[in-house]
Amino acid sequence: MNLTAKDITPKHTGKQKPDFEDLYIAARKQEKRLYSDEQLLKLPEIDPLHQYHNEWKIRRHSSERLIAYLQRKNRSLKILEIGCGNGWLSAKLAGIPNAKVTGLDVNQVEINQAIRVFKKDNLQFVYDTFNDNTFESENFDVIIFAASLQYFPSVINVLNQSLEILTPRGEVHIIDTPFYDALDAIDADQRSRSYYTSLGFPEMADYYYHHSISEFWGFKYQVLFNPVSLLNRFLKKDPFYWIAIRK
Repeated sequence: MNLTAKDITPKHTGKQKPDFEDLYIAARKQEKRLYSDEQLLKLPEIDPLHQYHNEWKIRRHSSERLIAYLQRKNRSLKILEIGCGNGWLSAKLAGIPNAKVTGLDVNQVEINQAIRVFKKDNLQFVYDTFNDNTFESENFDVIIFAASLQYFPSVINVLNQSLEILTPRGEVHIIDTPFYDALDAIDADQRSRSYYTSLGFPEMADYYYHHSISEFWGFKYQVLFNPVSLLNRFLKKDPFYWIAIRK
């Protein structure tokens, strides 16, 4: 497959924007979110003194819940992770018995690292955008967006594309993704712009979208984890929804 991140469209198209892939990697480097091969092999476990240790605790919880849920299906699963980044979650998913996993991302730097670090017979990584043509002749039992849905401008479009390649009993899962109501989204957009400007990459804010739970209303979806329920607000384990969409 030979599409690249240049096919991604930013929010505002009045003038030419820098390439998403270049911006993303530059921002990740500035944030110190590019990991060594040794660190990557251990994720989501990371040194307690690491600046993102608390974030990785959250991702460990959410990934363990998801993997346990999929294992209970007790059948072979063909899994696609869209926006897999450095591939750590795809590699964990490949540990599910009888699973075959594909990790997809437009970020070639981390895809190359994933290919180098994770070598499993039931795991492959693909450098490509996700659109109607990416997997024309393939279908998947499970499609996962983990901390990646916010880089797609339209929840409706990307879910419709996902459902097209989903098997009849298949499911789309969304984890580690923030959602906002209308007023919060405006404030969050301003915070994102200030944040990326402080990093030196203000254009990156044009590729980061603030979605709402209401965007799922036209789909057959189920909230499997609700961070704002009374119990979960008390426990404060995970700030993100876990949502499953079925055909």
